[in-house]
Amino acid sequence: MVKYDTVLIRYGELSTKGKNRKDFITRLFHNVKYALRDYPDLTYQKTHDRIYIKLTDEDTDEISAKLKRVFGISSFSFTEKVESNIEEIKKTCLRIASESNKKTFKMMTKRHDKSFAMISDEINRACAGEILHNTDLTVDVHNPELLIRVEVHEKYTYITSDKIKGAGGYPAGINGKVLLLLSGGIDSPVAAYELMKRGLFVEAIHFASPPYTSEAARNKVLKLAEMMSEYQGSMRVHVINFTDIQLNIYKTAGDPYAVTIMRRMMYRLAERVAQASHCLAIGTGESVGQVASQTLESIAVINETITMPVLRPLVCFDKVEIIDLARQIGTYETSILPFEDCCTIFDPKNPVTHPTSEKSVHYETMFDYETLLNEAIEKQEVISVYPRKEEEEFL
Repeated sequence: MVKYDTVLIRYGELSTKGKNRKDFITRLFHNVKYALRDYPDLTYQKTHDRIYIKLTDEDTDEISAKLKRVFGISSFSFTEKVESNIEEIKKTCLRIASESNKKTFKMMTKRHDKSFAMISDEINRACAGEILHNTDLTVDVHNPELLIRVEVHEKYTYITSDKIKGAGGYPAGINGKVLLLLSGGIDSPVAAYELMKRGLFVEAIHFASPPYTSEAARNKVLKLAEMMSEYQGSMRVHVINFTDIQLNIYKTAGDPYAVTIMRRMMYRLAERVAQASHCLAIGTGESVGQVASQTLESIAVINETITMPVLRPLVCFDKVEIIDLARQIGTYETSILPFEDCCTIFDPKNPVTHPTSEKSVHYETMFDYETLLNEAIEKQEVISVYPRKEEEEFL
């Protein structure tokens, strides 16, 4: 039976980075070790284009599940590590083929050690000949049932028949920190995923309006943050009491402009929290045209209240694509739990879709929002969440 003793991790997109590559690889190496922190017997080695993990008796399915969550990994394989001589390589390839229960195969060799006596094609032919003479498998170079990959290095060769797709992107945290508006809906956790995939470390800001929003709604948001922390190790959530601001908005702005003014206030608060937390940008789950506050005119009027960059990773996604990705990353079922948030409790009947700056400023001058913003910042609650162990349940 094939017994894998090494995990081979490929960097993918990281390999294209020039001067920053060393930093990117170092961060990825740290993130991989953190993801596998529950396995103390593992040993690690990194090179310019690979990470190698020496296994003992760990469950490969568990290791695989954790590595799939690490951004920066293009792909990885569970391999057999043998000495770099052709007889050992042929013997291992034959054993993999014999135990595969497949009918067709193909060899694929990459010779990292250019001093090895045989070139890649010669290694392919030697191993294929060994398999053809000793099994009933036949070669199919276009659609093989079994693809045996061989990587030849100076001392050792790594042989595998699988290649597992990684999360891709850049290592979480390598490109700076962003503050995400986390509502508790479907979109914002997906936005967090996409931001992390581009190497950003995500903090979150959540606007609560007690007593109109419940403790259950707050716990739902913290649960989503906890789920997303799996990808970066932890997440800080800034909970802002938005009740007084929201009530003043609905007293002065009326129905059509209430959402626009509310979003403008949220952006102002988010910028101040982001600056205090050393975040370089704000992130949202907005998608153009999805709701009234996300028309291009609305986005422009809301955005003008701040100078900090706003990252919108879902801006050109449609709702079906967002839902599919939410299901894929496991946040969908939590996101649809029926708890009200501050954006839905005072749902306007006729929200304006083409707001103007002039009218927005006019409504804002009708109440002392600066005092309310300052009070909200002073009373914010900051909660740090961490990945929950699988055996624990969300209550």
